[in-house]
This record gives sequence, C-alpha cells and structure tokens, in this order.
Amino acid sequence: MVEGLVDALAEPGPEVRERRAHLVDVAGGAIEVLVYQPFEPGPHPVHLYFHGGGWVAGSAGEPGVDILARERCIGASCVVVSVDYRLAPEHKFPVALNDCHAVLDWVVANADELEVRTDAITIGGGSAGANLAAALALKVRDEGGPSIAFQLLEVPSLDLTLSLPSHTEYDGYALHKKDVEALRIMYLPDPELVTNPYVSPLHSSDLSGLPAAHIMTAEYDMLRDDGAEYARKLREAGVPVTVAMHAGHVHSSAGITKTMEIARIWRDEAIATLRLANSDAIETAEAAHVE
Repeated sequence: MVEGLVDALAEPGPEVRERRAHLVDVAGGAIEVLVYQPFEPGPHPVHLYFHGGGWVAGSAGEPGVDILARERCIGASCVVVSVDYRLAPEHKFPVALNDCHAVLDWVVANADELEVRTDAITIGGGSAGANLAAALALKVRDEGGPSIAFQLLEVPSLDLTLSLPSHTEYDGYALHKKDVEALRIMYLPDPELVTNPYVSPLHSSDLSGLPAAHIMTAEYDMLRDDGAEYARKLREAGVPVTVAMHAGHVHSSAGITKTMEIARIWRDEAIATLRLANSDAIETAEAAHVE
C-alpha cells in the first residue's frame, strides 16, 4: 500500500528504540535489511520478516511493512529484521531465497552487535514472503545452517501449480489467478521448476524435521487452501502446527487495522503467536543448557 493509503487504513506502528539499516553481502552484490530494536535490554529473540509483493514488488521499508515490524518488535519483545531481498524479473528464483538465507547467516554471525539470541530465531512473511519463509525452513533443514525455532506463515503462497480448489473458487477476491500466473512467469527461470519444493513447499515429499509453524489464512483468498493443505502435511510429518482461518478476510485485508476490527484481531494473533514462540524457544534453550 502507498503511504497515503496506509495512513488512511492502518493504525500507526509504535515507537521502537532504534530502526537501523544495514547492508548484507549476498551472492553478486549486497541488500539492505532494516533492524528494529525493542526498548528492553538484550539479547532478544529475533524475527526475520520477508515482505509480500509476488516476488516482483514491495520492500522492507514500505509503510505497511514498517508498521508491522514495529508492532512485532514491541508486542513480541524481539528484534525484527525486515529483509529487502532482490526482486524478479531481474532476479529470478532462487535469488530471493538465497538472499533470505544469507540474511539468516548474517544475523547469526552478527548476533552480539544486533543484541539477538541465536537460540530463539523465528522467520515469517506474508504471501510471497511466506513462500520464502517456508522455502527457507526447508533449505536450512536440507543444507544445514542456523536453527530456526518457529515459522509464522500468513496468507502463504505454497503451491505455484495453482491447482487447489480455492485457486479457482476464490479467484478475484482481491487476488486474481491470472495475475499470480503472470507473477509465476516473472519469478521462475523455467516453468518446469513449479513443483520444486523451494518454489512450491506444498510439493515437498518430506516435511519432517521442520520448525513448528502457525499458519494464518483468509476466508475469501484464492491461497486459502495452500495454508490448510500445508498444515495438514506438516501435521502428518510430525511437525507441530496450528492453523487459523480468519473469517471475513480477503488476501490483503489484514493491514486495514484502522477501520476493521477483524484486522486488529489478525494483528494481535500474530503478535501473541510470536511472543509465545519466543518464550518457548528460550525455555527450550535454557532447559538444554541445564542438562
């Protein structure tokens, strides 16, 4: 959402102790991340947030993302790292995913400076950003890397084959199937990659060993079944998962907190979920240290 529209529709984000931009080296260049610090002394849990925009638009610093990062920094008492990954069509898959992975590694390598706990890392995003978060969890599990405690996936795009019932049933409710098909062409260097699990995590043959997840879906969203089916498959693989389908919502309505009570409910659920995940991660880490 553009700034004027955000001001009209969204409640402003709270003040944070600091919002600082950093450059992170990635393959072939550098990207910016915005790091939000809560007021309490650290070290803190840390949440990596990947913005939406269909892999081709959006930024870490756009007004709606800034509000969300501030809300979660203060509400969940954690450092939030908002990632300005590179966009398609100039940078096609897997560039954005690799950028997100590089930021995860950077956070761990700079934990002292950032005042974060490496034993309490959560990741999340909305729509295409949730796709990147889910894919990153798979990639880290497969390749090794920093331990991720939890993933928060909001209106996630998890099946780019676009073959689930909701992809047709709710086509046109704020999100159009033809637009997602066009985005898919811009994002993928080869259409045959559409079932690659790092493109469509729902098509992974093995979801075991992934971090616990909370998935939030919207009632009138063509991506609603992505989240529901992913939750089902995670549960079958033994991964702790909860899923909440929010009645009355369309794909993009969660940010309309100034005028919609259901959007404030969504916001509060996301923050409470992160706060609990942070607490659980710290408790688990401290119990392991005692042992």
